[in-house]
Amino acid sequence: MVTRRALLSVSDKRGLPAFAQGLAAHGFELVSTGGTAQILREAGLPVISVESVTGFPEILDGRVKTLHPHIHGGLLARRQHPGHMAELQALGIAPIEVLVVNLYPFEATAARAGVPLEELVEQIDIGGVALLRAGAKNYESVTVVCDPDDYEAVLADLEQYGEVPLERRQHLALKAFRHTAGYDAAIASTLAQRFGTPELFPERFPLPARLISLLRYGENPHQAAALYGLGGNSLPLGGQQLQGKELSYNNILDLDAAWRAASDFDEPAAAIIKHTNPCGLAVGKTLSEAFRAALACDPVSAFGGIIAVNRPMDAETVHAMGDLFVEAVIAPSFTPAALELLRARPNCRLIALDPSQPVEDRFEMRAVRGGLLVQTRDEGWEGEEWRVVSRREPTPAEWDDLRFAWKVAKHVKSNSIVFAKERATVGIGAGQMSRVDAVRIASIKAGERARGSVVASDAFFPFADGLRLAAEAGATAAIEPGGSVRDDEVISAADELGMALVFTGRRHFRH
Repeated sequence: MVTRRALLSVSDKRGLPAFAQGLAAHGFELVSTGGTAQILREAGLPVISVESVTGFPEILDGRVKTLHPHIHGGLLARRQHPGHMAELQALGIAPIEVLVVNLYPFEATAARAGVPLEELVEQIDIGGVALLRAGAKNYESVTVVCDPDDYEAVLADLEQYGEVPLERRQHLALKAFRHTAGYDAAIASTLAQRFGTPELFPERFPLPARLISLLRYGENPHQAAALYGLGGNSLPLGGQQLQGKELSYNNILDLDAAWRAASDFDEPAAAIIKHTNPCGLAVGKTLSEAFRAALACDPVSAFGGIIAVNRPMDAETVHAMGDLFVEAVIAPSFTPAALELLRARPNCRLIALDPSQPVEDRFEMRAVRGGLLVQTRDEGWEGEEWRVVSRREPTPAEWDDLRFAWKVAKHVKSNSIVFAKERATVGIGAGQMSRVDAVRIASIKAGERARGSVVASDAFFPFADGLRLAAEAGATAAIEPGGSVRDDEVISAADELGMALVFTGRRHFRH
């Protein structure tokens, strides 16, 4: 006589027939719904329909199937509670010992371009979430399996012990709650974009993060690390790794910084990144021209760096790399000729990132003690608040370089100073506690190439000394937000030095 019952209702049917066969071999009666039941019957397994258990048909085109006391009573009854078991017996409800459920593919549907809202809403699972929560709540008696990767372990337990041990049930219950939490977060995040919302930062911030991979270690070998994807993304940075060793934590940070810097420009652009800072960035008529100019900024620091380009990586640009050691290259794609050349660098990681693919990218998040800082991303900006505050107007060539340098400064850690000429960086000072020190470092890096350059500062010059140092190095024009109590002093220094000075009205701190 069958004394054990399992309920199976899955969207992801990987490994299902073999698992169900294993359950049946251990004396489980199989109860199932719709397509799941059909697959089990085709595998030659005896299946009881949910309608037979509930005495009620599926209704509303399948929207209501398992939401019934004969199902949820069998899941939620506490086996050690005499009253619960007596009530089940009186009502003719059989306990459910194993629950096998995974949910409608909402995230996969949302990731498809142009999916109608009506179709998306139909992929919001109701009954499955209710089942998982009910079974997980009663983990003392119910084994909840929401991931096909756990089938083998559950069958091994049944084979060895005749039941699933409490420790395993607890682990699977926790997994089920995390599964439904992530599922609900994905729904809330996606519908907020579809519906539009007046709240940029709601009371509860939905974070639909899914584990992509465990990493070898974090910033340092003694730190553990993992990569999670947001909004259905299941690949590092939303791209595909074509070649090279496993990506490290630091690789991923640098690749992200490099891609953001290069992709901020409309013209062919190349960025060389070290420790999330550009050590060279340039635009050009061709990609190889841009790369050569970026490399010229600081060829010593470029060793072991990350390269990002905003056009398909071509053979000419690979040739321009020469024998430079590069950790990774990220590009929208790679030409066959470029890939052939790069195969000679088997340890160089290659990432192809299609910018047209939708990726959740509105926010930046950073952990702090006991909390999470969330902000919108710092987008490139040029607006009506830009104004020339010096007596001299920038020349057309200076304007081109000022716009370029200002955009680059956004990608450099504060305090940041960028010298640029002919739409290429020639000297960068990053992450200094003193802005005047950032100017010194950038001017040392630039050397003679600073002659005739422009300089960008991510925040205002608090004193005139920084601007004077830039002029001594050879800069002829400067761009900064303005807003210092000593703005008049800085403007006077610019006029004295014959420099053009532009205030943007907006800063670009990057901590």
